[in-house]
Order: sequence, then C-alpha cells, then structure tokens
Amino acid sequence: MPVDKNSMKHPDHPRPSAKSAVFSLFALLAAVGIAGAADKSESTNSANATIEQRLAEADRYLASDELEGRGLGTHGIDLAADYIAKQFKEIGLKTDLYDGGPFQKFQLTLGAKLGPDERNRVSLVGPVPDATPALSQRERENSRPLKLGADFSPLALGGSGKFDLPLVFAGFGISDKHTGYDDYAGLDVKGKAVIVLRHQPQRSSPHGMFGPHDSPFAALSRKVSNAYEHGAAAIIFCTDDEEVHRSVARSQASWQKSVDELEKADAEFKKVDHPTLDQIAAHAKRIDELADQVTIRGKQLLAEFDPVMGFERGGDESDGREFPVLHCRRGALDPAVKAALGDDLAALEHKIDADGKPHSAELPGWRIAGETNLIRTQTPAKNVIGVLEGEGPLKDETIVVGAHYDHLGYGGMGSAAPGVHAIHHGADDNGSGAAALIEVARELVGHGKKLPRRIVFIAFTGEERGLLGSARYVRDPLVPLDKTIAMLNMDMVGRLKDDKLIIYANDTSPAFDPLIDSINKDFGFKITRQPGGFGPSDHASFYGRNLPVLHFFTGTHSDYHRPTDTADKINVPGMRRVAQMVAAMAVALAEAPDRPAFTESKVSSVTIDAPKSDRPYFGSIPDFGAEQPGYAISGVAKGGPAEQGGLKAGDSIIGLGDSKIGNLEDFDSALRKHTGGEKVQVTVKRDGKEVKLEVTLGPPR
Repeated sequence: MPVDKNSMKHPDHPRPSAKSAVFSLFALLAAVGIAGAADKSESTNSANATIEQRLAEADRYLASDELEGRGLGTHGIDLAADYIAKQFKEIGLKTDLYDGGPFQKFQLTLGAKLGPDERNRVSLVGPVPDATPALSQRERENSRPLKLGADFSPLALGGSGKFDLPLVFAGFGISDKHTGYDDYAGLDVKGKAVIVLRHQPQRSSPHGMFGPHDSPFAALSRKVSNAYEHGAAAIIFCTDDEEVHRSVARSQASWQKSVDELEKADAEFKKVDHPTLDQIAAHAKRIDELADQVTIRGKQLLAEFDPVMGFERGGDESDGREFPVLHCRRGALDPAVKAALGDDLAALEHKIDADGKPHSAELPGWRIAGETNLIRTQTPAKNVIGVLEGEGPLKDETIVVGAHYDHLGYGGMGSAAPGVHAIHHGADDNGSGAAALIEVARELVGHGKKLPRRIVFIAFTGEERGLLGSARYVRDPLVPLDKTIAMLNMDMVGRLKDDKLIIYANDTSPAFDPLIDSINKDFGFKITRQPGGFGPSDHASFYGRNLPVLHFFTGTHSDYHRPTDTADKINVPGMRRVAQMVAAMAVALAEAPDRPAFTESKVSSVTIDAPKSDRPYFGSIPDFGAEQPGYAISGVAKGGPAEQGGLKAGDSIIGLGDSKIGNLEDFDSALRKHTGGEKVQVTVKRDGKEVKLEVTLGPPR
C-alpha cells in the first residue's frame, strides 16, 4: 500500500557525540526531525577540511591524464574501476559479490573493424552493349570489380552480408515534409541498393532550401535510416560535386602556398653573390624540403578530386542493423549512372540544384553485387559495487546510491569538441559524482550503528554511451528490484555556484519534497526541483522499473564534454556539501518506518537545456542496453500516446507507419515524417511475436 506523504517521520535520536562529529555534517539532525543548525565547532571545520582533501584527491586522480578520460576500452577506465573498488574495500563495504570481487562484468559491442579483404568485395554488373537475345543472361552482362580502398570502402555504421541488388539513384537521400522535398517520392527501393549523394541540395546558395550549412538531413546516419525505412537493402554514398570543389579549393590553396615558398626561396638565393659551399648546401636542402611539400600537397590535391571515405567516417556503430553501407568514388559509379540515365552524378546534382526537385530514378539493367564483412569489437565493461548491509526486520530492503565513473576518453562520439583528439578529463562529468559516491559510502559506514536497510553503492560504467551500466544492472540486479525501495544518483555535482542545487525527479514519490525541505534546513541550498524520472543519467534506468529516484546535479557549463573539464575548476566545498546532503537523504530513507511510495511522473522526459522538439510526441522510453534489432523500449510515459496505444516495457518497435525500424535513429527519423494527431500503425516484437498496434501521435513537446 502507498504510504502517506507525512509517513516519513522518524523517532528522535540523540545528538551525535564529538567522536562522530564528521557525520553531523550530513544534516542527519534535520532529517530525523531534531531542531538545530549544523555544528560550527572547530572540530567540524577540521572534519570538513579532511573530507574536502579526500574529495579533491579522488577527483584529481579520476580526471588525471593517466586515466585517459575514462573512455570505454581504455586502460584508464580499468584504473578508475580498480581505484573505486579499492576505496570501497578499505572503507569497509562488502565487495566479495561477483566471483569474490566487486565487479559486475559484461561485454559491450562498441566499434568495428574491417574483415578480410576477400570478404569485402564489390562489382558493378551491367548490360553488354548490343548483346543479342540469343546469348545467356550471364553473357549479356558485364561485371566490373571495384578495388577496396581505391574505388570503394564499407563504412562502420553499416552491417555485414552478401548482396546482389538492383541499383537506384536516390539523389541526396532526403525526405523532408516541411520543404516538401523527397528524393524517395514515387520511387520503389524495396530490396534494392540506393546511390545517395552526400550533404544536401543547393548547398552553395545561402538561399538554398536547406540553407548554406549542413542540416540534420545531411547526416550520414539520417540518410541510412531514411533508406532503411523505405525498404532499401543497401546504401552507397558518393561525394557530391559541391564538396569536391570545396575540398579541391582548400588543397589547391595549400599546394599553391608550397609552390610560392619554393619560388621565393629560389629567388632569394639568386640574389646572393658568390655563395659559400655551406650556403649552397643549405639552399639545396631547403629546396628539397619545399619540393617534397609541393609533391605531397600535389598528391593531396589529386586525391581530393574523388576521395574514398574512411571506414569510421560516419561513426562506428550500426546499432544491430545488418544493412551494407558503402562509400564509392563517383568515378567508379559514373559509368553505370551515365549508361542508364544519360547523365553522370555531377550533372544530376546540378539538375537538382537548379530546379530544387528530385531527379531520382532506377538504373535499368544495372546491379551491385558483392559482400561486406565487418567485425564488431567486444569491449569488456564493469560496474563497481559495494554493499553496506542493514540490520533488523527491514534489512533486505535496499537503497541504491550511484554515480557513473566513465567519460569520453579522447573524444569522438558525444564530444562537444568534434574532431579534437585529446583527453576529455571529465572532472565534473563525472569525476565529481564518483568521488562523492566514495565519500558518501565512507560516511555511512562511519555512521556509528547499523542502518535498518541495506545500502548498495554502484559506480556505473557506460553512462556516456547510453546508460549502459545502469541498464545492465536493472536487468541483472544484485538485489531483486522488488526489494529496492529508492535510488539516489549523483552526476556532475562539482560546479556548485551561488548555492544552486538542482534535484531531478522529486515527483517520483510523495515522500521526497517534505524530506528535501527538512534536510535542506541544515544546508541552505537554493534548490531547483525538476520533475520527471526519465532524464539524462542513470537514475532513469531505475525509474523505468517503477522505482522512486532522485538525481543531484549542480548545472552544466562551457567545459561540458570538452577536454577543459579539469579538476582545477571543481568547487570542492560545494561537492562536499552535496555529498553530505545525499548521505543524509540515504540515512533518512534507511531509517524511515515505511518505504517511499512510487508515483509515476506526469513529465515524460527531462533533458539539459533541450530545445522544444519538432517531432510529434510518442511517449516511449529507450532501452539503451538492449541488443535486439529494432527500437527497444524500457517503458512508456503515463498517459502518453504509446501507453494509450498499448505499448509496454520490453517491446521492440520494428515498424512505424510505412517505415521499417532497425534502431533508435530510424525511429526518430520515421517519427518526423508524421504530425501530431495523426494515427499510425506501430509494429512491435513482443515475446518473440509481431504485434500491430495503433498510436495517435501527440503534438511536439
């Protein structure tokens, strides 16, 4: 039965003695209803200084160069896990949980590498000119093999498989309901390979239909999703003519600069009367160096005329779709395109730019045959877990206190500094939360007596790649989730400014708001409450399992997801105070006579500084840790379109309207093709069977 919001009161406790002064910092007195401000004694100030020293040392280590930004797959993230595990054990937590240790281990599929050359092969197959009908089909066809790395390259965002598919030119591969431009309009691409130009139409014009800068439709992943949704069996990218001209212009300027430097050096030497042998030798060496630069930049200039994209250029994850994605030189595709359509790719692009209309068409008689072989790389990952057992009749009930310890490594996916290969230190995100987690554990162990309920401390991995560690935990929990009463999460708690503390998900239990108010009397935070249990951190995984959650956050900043998020910028006293409040909250929940009632939030999702969406509202919650094909959901928003349409946690969406759905990117792309109020058929995989449902989409939020 749900408890009343006033049922979280506690019996009075005596004031802590001097020997337990450290814990008095955690506002326990306010939490248990005893009046009085925090102890300002000299011993308390000394204790504060000791705590801050520990927090600063932990954060500095977690954000150090040695730990390489704690990226998945780096040696640094293993060092971070070992450090946290050691701290948990030294503090006195129980850590012999998984094969005698604290690590909940699992494998993540992250990244890919190209398989053997012989299993990455492509041929263009077309009609032999003037072939007589008396010849066999094979004799009437001509197969032209393409060279791997020179003519084509598979892309890592695709999948593996053999293929023999008819060819279709699908322009820029864009479908945009707002402008009305649709390269797939009237085009049947089911079971075919589509040739798609990079970027977008009229890119050179500031008044183009999509503007002079790349729109969301220009992203390779968006184009892959659009092709997949329309039933295509493969996609072949080629560089658009506009990009070729831009690249050549850049390389030509660089080449010309080297030529000018060479001419200048030669002219200056000619002005020297009677040069010495040393001057002649120095001049000859300088001329050789400049000539080498001219040669190298000349080769770069030639390469820019029609380059093959690198294997990982479009990203390194296919999200489970076995859908071949290639990049081919225009020179390799033009013979087929021109023979079938009368124009080469540049001419077709210019026609699209000129009239702003698609010029898509099938290539009669032409096919692409071959195979792609990508080897998905398995990356070991581990959550770090420590347990503080409870005592008494409620000892099997559990409170989870968590923080993720991973970050972005050297950048790449998720970085706010795209193209920069440098350590993303993550001192605030989330070195601060991990350091605070250790300190909360230390203080609860030192509470002085056993708590009535168990506390499970979890340092999650894989948060930056989609809450992967917490998603794994709730699927395979150490303690059954029906015995878990609440989850407290800390993410980015190291930049407290003007005493402003943001607490998310306060509406997930009626017990939380009065408890926050009571505990905050000893801290004086200016608290901003953000309702909504689904948000951008690990608490969302627990809320998706109908558990009350709270998420503590001190705000975003200009160093977010950049290499500049360094330990010297951490507000250590502020981090201490947040840790103290979380510890007080954990104690209050552990000592409460009843578990907090769960309330489903009326807020569907929470994001940091997110603009209003331009897509219809669906009301589904992604399951980022799922590995089956389709878009797997961990839950649905109460009263939202998905719930009203009959979707539920565990479903995997494989179709939306006429669109095939292979992953979350496909779903997002497909949803944008519809409008609020529209009824769409949704096909889901549920318990191994296909189920068709109807959902009435809501207006954008």
